[in-house]
Amino acid sequence: MKSNLISGILKQFQYYKQLGEKTFSQLSEKDLFWQYNENSNSIAIIVNHLYGNMLSRWTDFLTTDGEKDWRNRDDEFEDIIKTKQQLLEKWEKGWNCLFDALQLIKTDEDLQQIIYIRNEGHTVIEAINRQLAHYPYHIGQIVFIGKMLKDTEWNSLSIPKNKSSDYNQIKFSTEKKTQHFTDEFLK
Repeated sequence: MKSNLISGILKQFQYYKQLGEKTFSQLSEKDLFWQYNENSNSIAIIVNHLYGNMLSRWTDFLTTDGEKDWRNRDDEFEDIIKTKQQLLEKWEKGWNCLFDALQLIKTDEDLQQIIYIRNEGHTVIEAINRQLAHYPYHIGQIVFIGKMLKDTEWNSLSIPKNKSSDYNQIKFSTEKKTQHFTDEFLK
């Protein structure tokens, strides 16, 4: 049986995956390839990097180094993805690799196992936390690009601007309860 900690980790990754997907759904195919300038990344390039990182980090993650010898990180920042379909396929494949790997963790004790990323030892929980910081960093970039492109047509993914009081009123009008913060978003 999965612990609450592992269940919470899965929910957080699912939440960030969903934020990316809600951004994609608001954008045209052309928007996914827009770059502010030649030194910035498009959403497609960011997705390609996430895909490469996820496959490298989570493939056989309990038994092999998280920086695979087949990974070419520099190529992840090239304009490789050409269609929305390719973007979505890589997005799903990367996330599925992560979620499949996390299914291997059965107990809180499993989180203390030592694994390696570039020959640096991490407990499994440290490696997970590393990625729970890394992936939302890039998903935040995806969301920000989406907000810039959609401007006034952007549909907020969280509490809309100038709606905090309304949101808090709803929250404080209900009974206290214990739940993961993502539960209301992952329905």
